[in-house]
Amino acid sequence: MTDGIELRKQCMETLSQPLLDAAQAIVDCLQGGGKILACGNGGSAADAQHFAAELVNRFEINRRGLAAIALTHDASVITSIANDFSFDRVFSRQVEALGRPGDLLLAISTSGTSNNVTAAAEAATSAGMHTIALTGRDGGDLGHNNNIKVHINIPHNSTPRIQEMHITCLHIICSLVDQHMFGETP
Repeated sequence: MTDGIELRKQCMETLSQPLLDAAQAIVDCLQGGGKILACGNGGSAADAQHFAAELVNRFEINRRGLAAIALTHDASVITSIANDFSFDRVFSRQVEALGRPGDLLLAISTSGTSNNVTAAAEAATSAGMHTIALTGRDGGDLGHNNNIKVHINIPHNSTPRIQEMHITCLHIICSLVDQHMFGETP
């Protein structure tokens, strides 16, 4: 328990600017007519879906829906891509199909080494999109990609602690987006 508390204290000091930068990138994307694509595996897939739901529906205030899609929820698309190509392409293929210049990818990986998430970030760059990477540990290949617009890293080795901080960061970003776009706080 104290490990999680200490990590939150540490992140309060180091993540303020990356969280502000991520929220601004999302606001710029949405105000420019773009959409957010989000991806990750396992618990990070759930976080991608959770984040998209907060944008499409609402976070803490009633407001219009915001354009966001989780690339993790369509079993037919995911399994057809995995079967015909490979699991490493399940997100990049969707980015190729759905991503447009001005859109933004939220790429979530607790290790930063998920091949399919890294491939999605590369596809986003090719499509003229920006990427926000949400990682853990040392950031891995994803976090060290020079094409990442904003990197939010949780420098810890415990996947559960990283995931706890990821959802906290995503909630903070949602709150900041609502404040920037709608000038309201709950």
